Amino acid sequence: MIKKDVCKKILDICLSTGGDFAEIFAEDTTKGTYELTKSKVTKANTVKLHGVSIRILRGFEEVSGYTNDFSFESMKDLAEKLSSAFPKDKNSKKIKFKLVEEKAPEITKAIKLPSKVKTKDKVGYLKRGYAVLKNYSKEISQVICTLSDEEQNVLIVNSLGKYIKDLRTHTRLTITTVAGKGNNMQTAREDVGGNEGYEILDRTNIEKMATEAADAAIKMVHADEMVGGKMTVVVHNAFGGVLLHEACVHALEATSVAKGSSVFCNKLGKKIASDIVTAIDDGTRTNQWGSLNIDDEGNKTQRNVLIENGILKSYLVDYRNSRIMNHPITGSGRRQSYRYSPTSRMSNTFFAPGNSTFEEIIANTEYGLFAKKMGGGSVNPSTGEFNFAVNEGYMIENGKITKPVRGATLVGSGAEILMNIDMIGNNLDFGHGMCGSISGSIPTDVGQPTIRVQNITVGGRGKK
Repeated sequence: MIKKDVCKKILDICLSTGGDFAEIFAEDTTKGTYELTKSKVTKANTVKLHGVSIRILRGFEEVSGYTNDFSFESMKDLAEKLSSAFPKDKNSKKIKFKLVEEKAPEITKAIKLPSKVKTKDKVGYLKRGYAVLKNYSKEISQVICTLSDEEQNVLIVNSLGKYIKDLRTHTRLTITTVAGKGNNMQTAREDVGGNEGYEILDRTNIEKMATEAADAAIKMVHADEMVGGKMTVVVHNAFGGVLLHEACVHALEATSVAKGSSVFCNKLGKKIASDIVTAIDDGTRTNQWGSLNIDDEGNKTQRNVLIENGILKSYLVDYRNSRIMNHPITGSGRRQSYRYSPTSRMSNTFFAPGNSTFEEIIANTEYGLFAKKMGGGSVNPSTGEFNFAVNEGYMIENGKITKPVRGATLVGSGAEILMNIDMIGNNLDFGHGMCGSISGSIPTDVGQPTIRVQNITVGGRGKK
């Protein structure tokens, strides 16, 4: 993408005024989006991204910029403009370094690259999802099947001597169904995705995904409105992990911790959760949606134990914030593209499995809410306070799952949730999402086994 000797010259210019770290991030990416609404293709877009960013640090200060022109003159001009942001320091010593090419690990590897799959075959996957639902139920009013794919080639070079390339390939299929009865419309969705090629869809039962989405939407159409109150809540596995992701781990990212704006600041080594809670962020899981061979600073991704048996063990930390916090980097520097500067972000975040079965958790719950499918929400990292929608919910009565309920919301704080978890299942699973922050939108997985949490405030419009 950019030759090693050219990179060395550009980095030297970056450091010429006293910067103590310089980095080049070059990218050549192709993204595709395909959509089938009912039986018609309503979207078939391809977007190309091609550019290079340059970043310079001096102490805690950072300047960065980017260009779409890969010529030496363009990159030289950008490097000179950025380096001039720092007043020249006559006392600074020239940083000497040698670029050494590294080979990235193969944690993620695509077999069936998106660029090798014909558009008609991509649409074929979408049609499989729709075909099983076209006459499924009169209550299904809308079916939208969406497919996204991406091939991202990156080159990361820095003044620590790193010169490393990587290929990221993301493929994701989502099936959304809308069911209705009168003015009551309910939506449900199922999806599958990974940092791999179209082989993930070849081994997926797309028809089963579609029927599960339809069944959930129909059930919620006929569900009663949730009656709110403080109660026990059983949050199911897979995308239920969005609760951990949003309400807890965003507050463990250096993005907020380094600024002193996290509820978990200065808590390393202290108890912040129930004794049975262990929480992990692991970017090394093979071909998983949030996994990477290397992060966007060129460091190998890691399995970071954030909370172990209730004790806070680590934050998620990128290179710049490691200077501010005096904390080791954790392979968590991520960015959406060359247009963003990297910062600390999650990869695949989850509660470790416990010893209980799903059946035991339900049987030992006298009364409460079973949140089978979680939806979106909001959280304030500085306080940990959150508000989440439950997309598919059921009541638990006398140790059994009974009637469906709709419109439930979970309200509380991450710190409170962590302390109130009293049962954890052995059925770990994952869901896929896009996480937004100051370095853009990135693929992340959320996961957990089924968990039980005491004393959550549940909102709802139902009347007793």
